[in-house]
Amino acid sequence: MDRRLELVAEAGGLRLDKFIAGKDSGLSRARVRALIDGGQITVNGGKVKPSHLVKEGDRVEVNIPSPPPSGITPEAIPLRVLYEDNDLAVVEKPAGLTTHPAPGHPGGTLLNAILSRYPELAEAEGDRPGIVHRLDKDTSGLMVVARSRQTKAALSDQFKRREVTKVYQVLVKGRVEPSAGIIDAAIGRHPVARKKMAVTEFGREARSQYLVAKYFRHYTLLEVRIFTGRTHQIRVHLSAIGYPVVGDDTYGVRSEIFPRQFVHAHRLKFKQPSTGAILEFTSELPPDLAAPLSRLI
Repeated sequence: MDRRLELVAEAGGLRLDKFIAGKDSGLSRARVRALIDGGQITVNGGKVKPSHLVKEGDRVEVNIPSPPPSGITPEAIPLRVLYEDNDLAVVEKPAGLTTHPAPGHPGGTLLNAILSRYPELAEAEGDRPGIVHRLDKDTSGLMVVARSRQTKAALSDQFKRREVTKVYQVLVKGRVEPSAGIIDAAIGRHPVARKKMAVTEFGREARSQYLVAKYFRHYTLLEVRIFTGRTHQIRVHLSAIGYPVVGDDTYGVRSEIFPRQFVHAHRLKFKQPSTGAILEFTSELPPDLAAPLSRLI
């Protein structure tokens, strides 16, 4: 069913697209402009351009067509939920679970699981309803899921503004020196191996901060905070400074005792969009990483 909004401008001077996007409509300015171009938004009954300046008392009507079905099938995949309210949920993604469907992975993903638990998301816009950020398939740990398009827009904005704290536990080969540091190095597609990422001057800005949590004889356990969300960022950055991630077949070093890449989303902190409350969560290492780690000296 289409959704309709009827708004009245309390004051004048704002561009129409900015006015609507700022009215807690759950619509981005880009989405508003697309609706205007499609004739779905009128001012005082007439069609206008996105740059139209609203005047005090203007009546703005917005028709939001129902999105086409996503085609993603809900699947009753076991899901560990640490927290949920009417707006969002925080879950622990296990290693081996892909975040969302992609070529070669049409089902059996986290998105299939959350559509089963939160069927209202089937009506959300886009092909990844509820998904605000992602973890690599073989990375475990904390993720926040939006239960409405308004919440998704608000959380996405927090990620964009770098207001979300994301800290990972990572085991690397070697003794990391100094014991704390920041890696500022742009990341883009590898110039030759196009399925891989690499530090490159033509890439996008990427920033990571690390702190040594514990030294072992041949390894170092780090806590890594990322300020940007580039593909494979942690693995690429640490490899670039000479400390490859243990168990990572692509950028790091293979391991006989760790079954997969040692990257775990350990802490997550953000603002609840509706209440403004600060929510913070911690996830301990899962057994497949914790058990072999306990045997290191």
